Amino acid sequence: MGEVTTAAGTVGDAIREARTALEAAGVADARREAEELYAALVRRPTSAAWLEREQPAPPPVRAALEAAARRRAAGWPQAYATGAANFRGHWLVVDSRALIPRPETEGLVDLVLEWAKAAERDGAPLLIADACTGSGAIAVALALEAPSAVRVVATDCSADALAVARANVEALGVADRVELRHGDLLQPLAGEPVDAVVSNPPYVAAAEWDALEPCVRDFEPREALVSGADGLAAIRALVEQARSTLRSGGLLALEVDARRAGDAAALAAAAGFVSCTVLEDLFGRPRYLRARSPGGGDGSD
Repeated sequence: MGEVTTAAGTVGDAIREARTALEAAGVADARREAEELYAALVRRPTSAAWLEREQPAPPPVRAALEAAARRRAAGWPQAYATGAANFRGHWLVVDSRALIPRPETEGLVDLVLEWAKAAERDGAPLLIADACTGSGAIAVALALEAPSAVRVVATDCSADALAVARANVEALGVADRVELRHGDLLQPLAGEPVDAVVSNPPYVAAAEWDALEPCVRDFEPREALVSGADGLAAIRALVEQARSTLRSGGLLALEVDARRAGDAAALAAAAGFVSCTVLEDLFGRPRYLRARSPGGGDGSD
């Protein structure tokens, strides 16, 4: 056993090698990044890099960490470098076919979960539409964390993104609660009424694309980010579709660009929604639009 350990090296050795590669490429905070790469590869908290530092590093893990460090040193986003992203404690498969889930979007899930605590529909599962699902992060989190029974219909216009979402739905055991449908926004629902519509839609203006950070612009799918000349095309279409899809008193919850949050709220109000409110994300930026379809629970909550 000693010979195997010596040949493979320890987890700490592998992480130090990854750190050296990242430092040579000029990656900031290379130590933290190397530890996070390891944690993502083994699907554990970042603390695993310290807690497991003296353990033997299995050759496949060491090789995967070396490859991930090379990709990160070449400018790849960390999630694409490892093929994994943690969203609300759930490890998701991610690659360039789908947008990387952000911490801000975790707050959007919180908003819907808060609504779900008080929402009831004759004992039947709440039906939630997740438009532009991408990796399936929102749909999976809702299926796993909702306080009562929910069914999620997750849509995306990208068949490639849906393939990523399908892998996550199956891996996290929510295939009985999440249905994936191919198509634009809410069109795949074909008029089926829902209790809530949630979405992190594209909201970057076309002219802003070139100014995005290279790790976003050069790797993440443009169609998941850019939404017309003003960045509001998807939101404009989504609020119109949601108005005819939501049940009376149903919830509309959208992640929006902080610079255009007021515009998004105005679009919802113009479409007939009530109680249109913009809420802040964990960084204190206006990030979420919460609105109600008229009737039912459209009080000022």
